[in-house]
Amino acid sequence: MQSPGEILKDIWTSVGGEVSALEAVKLTGEEPQLPSSFRVAAAAQVGVAAAGLAAAQIWKWRSGQGQDVAVDMRHAVVECRSERYLRVDGKPPPPAWDVIAGIYNTGDRRFVRLHTNFPHHRDAVCKVLNCEPERDRVQAALLQWDGEAFETAAYAEGGVVALMRPHDEWSATPHARALAELPLISIEKIGEAAPKPWPKGDRPLAGLRVLDLSRVIAGPVAGRALAAHGADVLLISGPDLPGIPWLTIDTGRGKLTSFVELRSEQGSGVLRELLAQADIFSQGYRPRALAKLGFAPEAAAKINPGIVYVTLSAYGHAGPWAERRGFDSLVQTATGFNHAEGQAAGIDGPKELPAQMLDHATGYFMAFGAMMAKARQSREGGSWHVRVSLAQTGRWLWNLGRVADGFKTSDLPGETVTPFIEEVASGFGPLRSVGHAAILSKTPAFWARPAMPLGSHPPQWPARG
Repeated sequence: MQSPGEILKDIWTSVGGEVSALEAVKLTGEEPQLPSSFRVAAAAQVGVAAAGLAAAQIWKWRSGQGQDVAVDMRHAVVECRSERYLRVDGKPPPPAWDVIAGIYNTGDRRFVRLHTNFPHHRDAVCKVLNCEPERDRVQAALLQWDGEAFETAAYAEGGVVALMRPHDEWSATPHARALAELPLISIEKIGEAAPKPWPKGDRPLAGLRVLDLSRVIAGPVAGRALAAHGADVLLISGPDLPGIPWLTIDTGRGKLTSFVELRSEQGSGVLRELLAQADIFSQGYRPRALAKLGFAPEAAAKINPGIVYVTLSAYGHAGPWAERRGFDSLVQTATGFNHAEGQAAGIDGPKELPAQMLDHATGYFMAFGAMMAKARQSREGGSWHVRVSLAQTGRWLWNLGRVADGFKTSDLPGETVTPFIEEVASGFGPLRSVGHAAILSKTPAFWARPAMPLGSHPPQWPARG
């Protein structure tokens, strides 16, 4: 079984990172940290470290100064559950799930998971089942369905659900076989452009402009990580788009936030102007949704030659499920994690990972890929497309191996989390939140801007120093 350092080396070198840079990294802590049969703590540490090392290397290229990068495993895994530890004016998070979200039995004695936190997703499920949004009625209706037939019908109607599959069943699907041909992080050149010099600044990403068009966890975590190293991150949201307020607060630290209605001619024009002045365009929209609005990767590269375009998807860009919507919990269910965790814990049914690790790790891989592509752009020019997916991160996590007797580990008690908590002001009141786990010796990570309610800022870039 590989050590975290060996895992990091594989990821770092897979996108062209120099092996010698790894000498600056110190990884501390031991597995396991959480009750799980999977290496969630190692995954957290490696994801955070990859992004931290990329920031340190960018600083070296910009300033000529090397620096050390330290990542403690417990701090990293706490940061990869940051939404659990957020307190707003002393108050804990509200219930995370909609009333009918969760696990159900089907008529063929399978399990399905429903994700209904957004009203239109709940409505789609209820339309397919022809029932009211009440748990008992949903369960009764699902007993009239075979699991896979329901999964297919719900997706066709615009819902987001997942049939629980054992990993071997998932691995035999055409989609899983297509994913097996893809790298964990894909970085491809999509256009010609001159190299763009680094702007002036005293932090690794100072002066870099990042358009963040993402919601929920993975994409917003990527933007938060880039902001932690000094990027100007502008979160673009639609005034009518549903969201999960607690996650918006937790991942909004360090960002500016503006409303832009992309489906209007005016809003499309505003986004074009922002894109024309950006360095990185990071988005987690459903596959091809932005392309229909004129913001596909190749179109973005024409608007702004030299752009780094980052795409997040649930199930990857190849295979028959490439256009399926999805969330961490659903990808866990579909690809074998819930089944395997249930078996390891001695449960007759699904069990979730103890963190939304597919989301959080993918978020750090997005930030890592964006920085490595931007560094490449600065050296050799070109426009670049970075692609990551929850399912591909899941495939990577599965292949790290299993933890024997992982469920003998207790969850982290509150006092072990306290050292990683910082208190900051925000547009929502005082926050107690998890500080960044990548400790850079010369350019410490921090969020220069407070989390603010969506739409708090005009849709424009701050002046470069």
